[in-house]
Amino acid sequence: MATDKELSDFLENVERRAFKQAVYAVRKDESALDIVQDAMIKLAEKYGDKPAAELPMLFQRILQTTILDYFRREKVRNTWVSLFSGMGPSGEDHEDFDILESYAAEAGSEAAESGADKIERQQTLEIIDAEVQKLPARQREAFLLRYWQDMDVAETAEAMGCSEGSVKTHCSRATHALAEALAAKGIKL
Repeated sequence: MATDKELSDFLENVERRAFKQAVYAVRKDESALDIVQDAMIKLAEKYGDKPAAELPMLFQRILQTTILDYFRREKVRNTWVSLFSGMGPSGEDHEDFDILESYAAEAGSEAAESGADKIERQQTLEIIDAEVQKLPARQREAFLLRYWQDMDVAETAEAMGCSEGSVKTHCSRATHALAEALAAKGIKL
């Protein structure tokens, strides 16, 4: 069973990584802060009595579920807002009114992104994922822990059971291999 101090220390250590993960998913700082706060509260309220070793796995699952809940709420909210806000003008021009012509999506939102941009982004992500999967196992593990999970070198070395120098070498080789493979496919990040 985790003590209050262990729970508090865990939440303090995971806060920054969780925020970056949420911002990457939702692309709005304010929403990401809300998501992380909700996930932390859920962990403390429902799983505060679990052993400290189980907290990282539980928190990651709660965070992912909270992000999915955010997208579900946004989808419902956007549907109702677009249906009822400004269904038509209150003047004589109502016959020529087209809701799709007057609807302007919020800049930076998924609705504002063109279909071509969505497809291009999806294809780029698939290529990056495929290239990451091609990396040797240790390089892939070091790369994902360092740059996706946002662990520092010492944490990564401990998780991988190797020296900090090995982590640095694996990460360097992985980033160079990815950069070359993506550049060969015409992708510049």
